[in-house]
Amino acid sequence: MKANYHWRILPENPEAWILAQELNLPDEIAAILVNRGIKTAGEAAFFLYGQLAELHNPFLMKGMKEATGRIFQAIARKEKMVVFGDYDVDGILSVVMLVKALRSLGGQAEYFIPDRMKDGYGLKIHHLPHILEMKANLLISVDCGIKATDFVEEAKEKGLEVIITDHHHPGDDLPQAVAVLNPVIESSGYPDKNLAGVGVVFKLIQALFLERGIKQDLTSFLKLASIGTVADVASLKGENRILVREGMNKLKGVRTPGLKSLLEISGITNRKINEVDLGFRLGPRINAAGRLGETELALQLFFSDSEEECAGLVQKLNELNNTRQRIEEKIFKEAVQKIKSRKLDEKYRLLILGSDHWHRGVIGIVASKIKELFYRPVILFAYENGQAYGSGRSLPDLSLIDLINDCSSLLVNFGGHEQAIGCTINQSELLPFKERINSLAAERITDDLLQKKLVIDRRLNFPAITPSFLEFYTRLLPFGVGNSRPVFMAEEVDILGEPVVLKNRHLKFWARQGGRVFEVLAWDKAGSLQELSRGQKVDLAYSLEVSDYRGKSQIHLKLEDVRTHLA
Repeated sequence: MKANYHWRILPENPEAWILAQELNLPDEIAAILVNRGIKTAGEAAFFLYGQLAELHNPFLMKGMKEATGRIFQAIARKEKMVVFGDYDVDGILSVVMLVKALRSLGGQAEYFIPDRMKDGYGLKIHHLPHILEMKANLLISVDCGIKATDFVEEAKEKGLEVIITDHHHPGDDLPQAVAVLNPVIESSGYPDKNLAGVGVVFKLIQALFLERGIKQDLTSFLKLASIGTVADVASLKGENRILVREGMNKLKGVRTPGLKSLLEISGITNRKINEVDLGFRLGPRINAAGRLGETELALQLFFSDSEEECAGLVQKLNELNNTRQRIEEKIFKEAVQKIKSRKLDEKYRLLILGSDHWHRGVIGIVASKIKELFYRPVILFAYENGQAYGSGRSLPDLSLIDLINDCSSLLVNFGGHEQAIGCTINQSELLPFKERINSLAAERITDDLLQKKLVIDRRLNFPAITPSFLEFYTRLLPFGVGNSRPVFMAEEVDILGEPVVLKNRHLKFWARQGGRVFEVLAWDKAGSLQELSRGQKVDLAYSLEVSDYRGKSQIHLKLEDVRTHLA
């Protein structure tokens, strides 16, 4: 049986042995930490045991003093503040957090989130008349605005002051706002560059409460920050790790009507909540509202105090999410058919497709699925009124934002990260854009980048999976970007009994090595593992999945890949 991936076993590092001795860690745990760039005892201790009290002082972020000063001035003068946010999970929850914090401090705060379909992303000059109609004196952006230089300039001329809070990369010039809070900016002075939009807002709220000498419990904000951080696929290192871990821990038994209703309809009440729940159950239901132009439903859910109203709102969000899934599936099938019929994956190292009947609110999710299927970076476009709205996803070690940046002269606008981008282009420029970016892709995307790799952290034989090891292993949670779930390898493993197919998609079997037996689950691999049978001796690449069932911890192995063992 041949492996589906090229297995790359990370070499043993002497720094891991030193770390294991310093903190009395199992060798395997120390190796995992070193593999993720955590090499000193101090870094490792913060990673494993860091607490809320150890978060950085928010005033280390450049502009924080000016931001809090202007906000308190607005509160004292009873000025109207408007919080302007993005329409994704990160933006929606950032708006909710900041509006609630400002109101709790006695401020007059309202919010405005543009319509994804009509307005597109970010602060734009055409939003200004509506903001002024709201009688705003101070506008605070969340999860957007770092490139809104023209908007800020125009707003100043109209007598509207602006505070920018964002976590995206800036353009050539920064907006000349009252304050710009963005840890990504080189001159920000903030030690942690990986905060999501909700993370930057959390730091602002933390600063406001510190400035007022309020020792308020930040639990309500932590819960939302944890969802937004995971949903925005932010790195789960540093402060994000603490925000997510602490927020998840506090979600169990939540009482606020909106969040309680959301947990109930997602089927995750009365049990320990994990990062998968945040990213694949809670996040998508909130995101569906913004993707399909119904952002206000999600906002109402978090601002309502009525259990009856919240029950109705989450039902609508659930229906929107179901609709979103159906739309995605239709676009996915069409895109795959185009790629296969035209053999685009054989001709190009970057896949670019578009259609005038694709919904631009969901093409990013579809691009991610196509990227995984064909293992190519992907940009999908939705054509509307002469413009092409694009969303792209990339492979590890390939910066899509750099590729897009080198085609910027052809674009109306663009933004994003190494792994995910958004852009707008006139349809008349699509052909030269494709030629340009395909030329760059041919130069930069090597055969090695397009080879599916499975990075294996360490050999871990079944007898080494002890209660003591598992206790340290659970301290590595939560897993995500920057802290991927560790992958282990066990050799000469015996397959016990015939593998059982579950729901025509998954496979389950029992495996034995060194006298220990574990249940192995192969999710979505039934079709590719038809050769697997009882009595085979194989090498397993696997990860550990620990679940709670009726208060009892259970463990099984999640199959990542398998190959015949060669003696």
